[in-house]
Amino acid sequence: MELACINLVYHKCCILVCFLVKLTLQYSIQTLHICRCYTRTMFSRCLVVCVSQCAYLSRVFPLGHDSQRESIPFINTDDDREHYYEGKNMALFEEEMDSNPMVSSLLNKLANYTNLTQGVREHEEAEYEDGVRRAAFSVPQMGTFIGVYLPCMQNILGVILFLRLTWIVGTAGILGSFAIVSMCCICTLLTAISMSAIATNGVVPAGGSYYMISRSLGPEFGGAVGLCFYLGTTFAGSMYILGTIEILLIYIAPKAPMLEELSNNMRVYGTCCLLLMALVVFVGVKYVNKLSLVFLAWVVLSILATYAGVIKTIIEPPEINACLLGNRSLKNYLFKTCAKTVVVQNVTAFTELWSIFCESDYSNATCDEYFTLNNLTEIQAIPGLLSGVINDNLWGEYGPANTNIEKKSQPSVQAQDSSGDMSMPYVSNDIATYFTLLVGIYFPSVTGIMAGSNRSGDLRDAQRSIPIGTIMAILTTSFIYISFVVLFGACIEGVVLRDKFGYSVNKTPVIGILAWPSPWVIVIGAFFSCCGAGLQSLTGAPRLLQAIARDGIIPFLQVFGHGKANGEPTWALLLTVGICEIGILIASLDAVAPILSMFFLMCYLFVNLACAVQTLLRTPNWRPRFKFYHWTLSFLGMSLCLSLMFISSWYYALVAMVIAGCLYKYIEYRGAVKEWGDGIRGLSLNAARYALIRLEEVPLHTKNWRPQLLVLCKLDSDLGVKHPRLLSFTTQLKAGKGLTIVSSVLEGTFMTRGNEAKTGEKNLKAAMAAEKMKGFSHVVVSSNLRDGFSLLIQSAGLGGMKHNAVLMAWPAGWSEHRDASARRNFIETVRETTAAHQALLVAKNIDHFPGNQDRLKEGTIDVWWIVHDGGLLMLLPFLLSQHKVWRKCKMRIFTVAHMEDNSIQMKKDLQMFLYHLRLDAVVEVVEMHESDISAFTYEKTLVMEQRSQLLKQMQLSRTEREREAQLIHDRNTASHSATNDRDAGAPPDRVHMTWTKDKLVNERNRHREGMGVKDIFNMRPNQSNVRRMHTAVKLNEVVLKKSCDSQLVLLNMPGPPKNKKGDSNYMEFLEVLMEGLDRVLLVRGGGREVITIYS
Repeated sequence: MELACINLVYHKCCILVCFLVKLTLQYSIQTLHICRCYTRTMFSRCLVVCVSQCAYLSRVFPLGHDSQRESIPFINTDDDREHYYEGKNMALFEEEMDSNPMVSSLLNKLANYTNLTQGVREHEEAEYEDGVRRAAFSVPQMGTFIGVYLPCMQNILGVILFLRLTWIVGTAGILGSFAIVSMCCICTLLTAISMSAIATNGVVPAGGSYYMISRSLGPEFGGAVGLCFYLGTTFAGSMYILGTIEILLIYIAPKAPMLEELSNNMRVYGTCCLLLMALVVFVGVKYVNKLSLVFLAWVVLSILATYAGVIKTIIEPPEINACLLGNRSLKNYLFKTCAKTVVVQNVTAFTELWSIFCESDYSNATCDEYFTLNNLTEIQAIPGLLSGVINDNLWGEYGPANTNIEKKSQPSVQAQDSSGDMSMPYVSNDIATYFTLLVGIYFPSVTGIMAGSNRSGDLRDAQRSIPIGTIMAILTTSFIYISFVVLFGACIEGVVLRDKFGYSVNKTPVIGILAWPSPWVIVIGAFFSCCGAGLQSLTGAPRLLQAIARDGIIPFLQVFGHGKANGEPTWALLLTVGICEIGILIASLDAVAPILSMFFLMCYLFVNLACAVQTLLRTPNWRPRFKFYHWTLSFLGMSLCLSLMFISSWYYALVAMVIAGCLYKYIEYRGAVKEWGDGIRGLSLNAARYALIRLEEVPLHTKNWRPQLLVLCKLDSDLGVKHPRLLSFTTQLKAGKGLTIVSSVLEGTFMTRGNEAKTGEKNLKAAMAAEKMKGFSHVVVSSNLRDGFSLLIQSAGLGGMKHNAVLMAWPAGWSEHRDASARRNFIETVRETTAAHQALLVAKNIDHFPGNQDRLKEGTIDVWWIVHDGGLLMLLPFLLSQHKVWRKCKMRIFTVAHMEDNSIQMKKDLQMFLYHLRLDAVVEVVEMHESDISAFTYEKTLVMEQRSQLLKQMQLSRTEREREAQLIHDRNTASHSATNDRDAGAPPDRVHMTWTKDKLVNERNRHREGMGVKDIFNMRPNQSNVRRMHTAVKLNEVVLKKSCDSQLVLLNMPGPPKNKKGDSNYMEFLEVLMEGLDRVLLVRGGGREVITIYS
C-alpha cells in the first residue's frame, strides 16, 4: 500500500514537472504527452530524467516543423541524441548512441512515418477557425482505383475528345488519325513506364514531375523543365477555359455573344470565367475537390452515351440530315428547309435559302451563280455503322483556310465567279489544316499521366498503385481514343466530321448527334469536363511554382514561395492567372493547344532521360520497385517526344528549347548550389573517369601543353589567404582553362587540426570565388611544412589531370628569421619540383601585382631569356596577354650575348624563331663583356658568407643551451627516482638519459673545430661564391637598366647548389639578382619543350 502511494505521488510530481516544462519552453501537447510517458523512470531520477528527456523530445518533435530534409538518408530522420543510456546489452556501442541510433529506434520511426498529402488537403487542415488551429484528421489511404486510375482518367479525357476528335478524324482520315493517336499514346505509355520506375524508387513529395526530374537530373534541368511544365499546366488552364466558353457560346447559349466576332467574345467571356475560377481557387479548393467526382461522372456518362449511340446506329440510325448545295455543306441552322422552293397549298413559295442566295423573292431574281447551277441535296449525317461510309473516311482531306467543306463523290458544277462565297452560308475550314498541326492539337488530350504520382502521399501503397493505375489509365484511354477514331469514321458522314463546330447539324457537337439518348449529355459532359480541368490547372500550377520557388534554385522566384497563413500560394496564383490570361487573349483553342504540347513534351522527354540516365549509371540507390522498364524504352520515349515536338511545330519547339536553355544557364550561373544526388552528377563522374583514363593512356603532346598549376598558398593565423593576389595572378595566367589546384599546409596532426583544415579549405574556396577562379582547393595537415609541400607536389591531381607547374610566392623576409626553416622549405621545394620534372614559378612582391579589376594601360612584359627552359619563358607572357589586365602590355624578349657570340645574327635568328612561333615581341640582344670582379662583389660575397657563419654559430648556441637544459633535467629526474627507490628499499635501476655530458662535449667540439667566432671576421670569401655573386650583380645591373619601368620581369631561375652547405648563399644570389625590381616572376622549366613552331 505504501509503495502504491509512493508511486502515485511520484507520478503526479513528474506530470507537474512536465507541465512546468511545457509552460516554460512552450512545448506542444504531443510533446507533453510523450514526456509524461517518458517520466516513468526511477524515482530518484524523476526530475532529471523528465527535464532532460523533455528537452530531448523538444528537439525530436519541434513545434510547427513538419518539413523533411532531403539530405537525410532516412525518412523523417531527426537529429536524435539521447545522452542517457540505461541498457547494458549494448554497452559496447553506448558512446556511438549520439550519432548512430539503435536499429529498433530507427525502425519505429520508419513504421510511424506518414507523408502528408501533396495536394491541397494539408492547407485546408491548417486553416484557423475562430483563432484556434483545427486538429488535423487522419487522411484515409486510397487504393489504386480511387487514388491513381480515376484522377488520371479525369485528366486525360477532356476538351479535345468532345470538341476536336471528330474534326481530326474527318480531316486526317481514319488512317491518319490512327497514326496520330497511336504516336501520342505510345509516347505517354513509354513516359509512364519511365515515370513509374522513378516514382517507385522512393517517396515523391510535392512537385510531381518537377521533383522527379530535379532529383534525377539535378537542379538545373529540374528547374528549367519544372518551369516549362508549369507553363504547360498554365496554358492548359487557358485551353480548358477557352473550351468552356466555346461550348457556352456555340451550344448552350448561342444568343449570349455581345460582340460580332467570336474571337472577341471568347476573350471577354474567357477573362470573366478565369477570374471566377481564380476566386474559387483562392477561397478554397476543397470545393473543387468535392465537385471533381461529379465532373468525372459526367465524363464517364458522356463516353457511355457515345458507345450507346454507336450501337443504336446498327438498329436505327438517327434521322439527322445535312444539306448540300452541289457538293458543298451548308450551315442548316440558318434555314429550316433544304430546298430552293416549296409547294404550300398548291402554291410555289421560296425558302430561306432563296432569300440568302438571291437578291429578291421573285423567280426572275438574280441569284448566286453556284446556287443557280447546282441542286440542293439532303444526306444522312450519321448513316450508321453498317453503311460502308468507313471506306470514304479512310483518307484525309486537308486544305487551306476558308476552304469550303465538300463531298468529293457528290456531283457539282463549279461557278466562274466565286468571289462571293465568303458571305454565303457554306461550312468552311477556319484554319489551314495539315497533318503536323493535328498532332499538336491532339497531343494535349493524352496529357495528365502525372496525376497519380502527384498524389503519392494519399496512396496506401504508392509503389504499387502508381505504375498499375497510371498504365491502366493510359491503356483504357488509348482504347477509348482509338475506338472512337474507328467508330466515328464508320458511322458519321465525312462532310459532317470535318465540320468543326457542328454548323451543318444545327449547331450541335458532331459527337453529340451520335450520342444516345440526347446530345445534351455530351454538351453538359464536355462543359463540366472543361470546367473541372480548368479548375484543376489553376489549382495545380501555383503549387508547382511554389514547390520550385521553395527549393530556392531560381532566385527571382522566391517571392512566389510565400502565400497565405495556411500555405496557400497566393502570389503564385496571381502569376498563374496573368499567364493564363495571355492564352485566353489568343482566343483560339487550336492555337493554344500546340503551345502547351511543347511544354508537356519537353517535360516527358526529360522524364525518359532521367530514367535512362539512372538505369545506365547503375547507381546503388537506383532500386525501383517497378521492374518492367529498360533504358532502351526510355530512349525510345525520349526520341518520340523530341520527334513529336518538331512534328507539331518546329518553331514552337525551338522557342520552348531556348526558354529551357536560358533557364538552365541562369540556374547554373545564379541559382543556389544544391546536392540532390542527381544522375547528371553521376554521369559527370563517369565521363570524368573515362576522360582521365584516356588522358593517361598516351603522353601529352607539346601542342596541348598548358600550365596546370599547383598553387602553394599560405594561410594566416585566422586561416585566411595571406596573399590573395597570388590567386589573382593565377586567374590572369590561366583564364579559366586547364587545371588549377590551390593548396596549403597546416603544421600538426590531422586529429587535432582536422577542423581547421576544413575551415581553411572553405576560406580558399571563398577566395577563389571572389577572384572568379575555377579550380580545386585542398588543405593538408602535416607534421611540418616541408613534408606537407613534398606530399602535395608528389600526389596532387589524379591520373592524367596532374599539375605540371608549381606557383608560389617568394619567401619575403627569410633573412630576418633566426629560424632557417623558411629558407630550407623554399630550396627543398625547388629541388623537388626539378626532380619531379615540373616547372616552377616564383613571384616576388606578389602583393604588388595587379588585381583582376585593374587595367594596365601601357607598359611592357620583359622576358630575360638567359638559358633555354623549353620555351616556358615565352609562353607565359602570351598567356598573360590574353587576359584583360595585361592585354595592352607589349612583350619584349632580352637575351645575353658574350664576346664570342654574333649579336646581330642572334637577333635575326631570335626574330625568325618568334615569327615561326606566331608571337609578337620586340627582340633585343644585350652584350655582357667580360670584366674584372669588382671590390663591391668581393665585399658582398664576404658579408654573405660571414652572415651564414654567424647564423650557424647562433643556431649552434641555441641548440647547446637546449641540450644542456635537458641534461640538467635528466640528472634531477634520475636523482629523484633513485631517492624514492632507496626509500622503498628497492635497488635503483640504471637511468637512461636522452642526452649525456660526453655526447654534448663531443658534439660541441665537432661543430667548432677549425673556426671560432673571432675567426669569422678574418675569413676570405670562397672563389666559387665570388663568381656567382659577380654574375648576379652584373645581370642585375643590366636588367635594372633595361627593365626598371616594366610592368613585369620574367627571369630564368638558377637551380640550387647540389651541395646543401651552400643553400643560404643560394638565396642571397637570388636576392641580388632581383634587387631593385618590383614585380618579378622567376621561372624554372620542367625539362620538356612546351612550345612548338609546328601546327
